[in-house]
Amino acid sequence: MSYLGTFENVEEALVPPGVLPNRARSNSTIWPNFLVGQDDKPVRVILIDDDEHMQRVVAQELMVDPRTLLVGIASSVKEGRRLIKNHEFDVMLVDVNLNDGLGFSLIELMKFQRPSAEAIMFSIMETDEQVLRAFEVGATGYLVKHSWFGNYPQAVLQVANGGAYITPHLARRLIQKFDTRNGATAKPMTSHSCESELLSEREKEVLRNVANGYTSAEIATRLEISMLTVNSHIKNIYRKLRVRTRAQAVQFAALRKLF
Repeated sequence: MSYLGTFENVEEALVPPGVLPNRARSNSTIWPNFLVGQDDKPVRVILIDDDEHMQRVVAQELMVDPRTLLVGIASSVKEGRRLIKNHEFDVMLVDVNLNDGLGFSLIELMKFQRPSAEAIMFSIMETDEQVLRAFEVGATGYLVKHSWFGNYPQAVLQVANGGAYITPHLARRLIQKFDTRNGATAKPMTSHSCESELLSEREKEVLRNVANGYTSAEIATRLEISMLTVNSHIKNIYRKLRVRTRAQAVQFAALRKLF
């Protein structure tokens, strides 16, 4: 199943029986006006999953939240490529395993075709290798499907505003794995110190907030600086640590105990 047309086509196909499409989005949620995802300019989302039940569940969640706008649905890698190339969007929700390939390739294509867009990978599987690979190819979120019902819009909004989102028990497990790995391959303290000195105290402070899941806007408020300054610090962190995403920066810092 693939919806490659307008949002109304998607909505008419997936809105719950007996609910009018315009009523499905009538309940406005209080949302700070400085964040991305306003009623008059919602976050545009594409959804790629070959499970029709999951398509309906996630689509309905997105449709009833006025801060998110579902603009396309696909069921395969082939259809996903068409969505990425032909649609303007802000966030892509993509399954790991599709009927004709893996979702990782779609994240890589998205990063090339739509570098400003964000990707959230979701799956019934939660192996450490899959989660890490998702972040390595550029995802900023990873959700375990059946443990995340009711929270897909929140995940979309979080990554659209510069944050990262990961199923909580996965996050804890990965942190524990990083600690174990760091203990097994510990470098002399001088090496850690040299790497740590690459970052200014303010950059470390920003990175700590990123690691705690705060968006750029939230970090700006917490540190009493502008969002432009926050984003400038984040770019400097990427350059100094030689990474491309927030998830990679946090992973690098956790492994080397930079804060």
